[in-house]
Amino acid sequence: MLGRFCIQVISIRCFWEDASADPVAPGAMLVAMTAHSKKSGRVLKTAWFSKAARKASIRDEELCTAVQRVMLGLADDLGGGVFKARLRKNQYRSIILAGAGYWVYEYLFAKQDRANIADDELAAFSKLAKAYATLTTTQVNQLIEEKAWMEICHGKQT
Repeated sequence: MLGRFCIQVISIRCFWEDASADPVAPGAMLVAMTAHSKKSGRVLKTAWFSKAARKASIRDEELCTAVQRVMLGLADDLGGGVFKARLRKNQYRSIILAGAGYWVYEYLFAKQDRANIADDELAAFSKLAKAYATLTTTQVNQLIEEKAWMEICHGKQT
């Protein structure tokens, strides 16, 4: 039976987890997620990220360009399905999580405010990426319907 767990990074998200599943090495999981993501290319952003990006005057077009760079390997791979991409001419950093067939913009910070995320934050983002990788299309669509996530890059080749 699947158990439910919640993760709080920026906001609380709850997912179903198969407690009996064997752990997967981050690199192995990343290869599978990246390969699938390149095919589907759905790009999403959380409601929190959307608000932060709006305050920083970062438009969806720039996010679409940045995620293409991630797919090409031109961003920092922090491991475990967590990527760091530079935005607004290197003034901001975004944390993007790779899911099974999609990419989620999760966190945004100004370079002047902090150099990087802390190790405990990276561990939490990795756990969140692993949870995102287990979401079904129905669950992703529900998050979009509930406005917890917003899909961007519609009709663009990512």
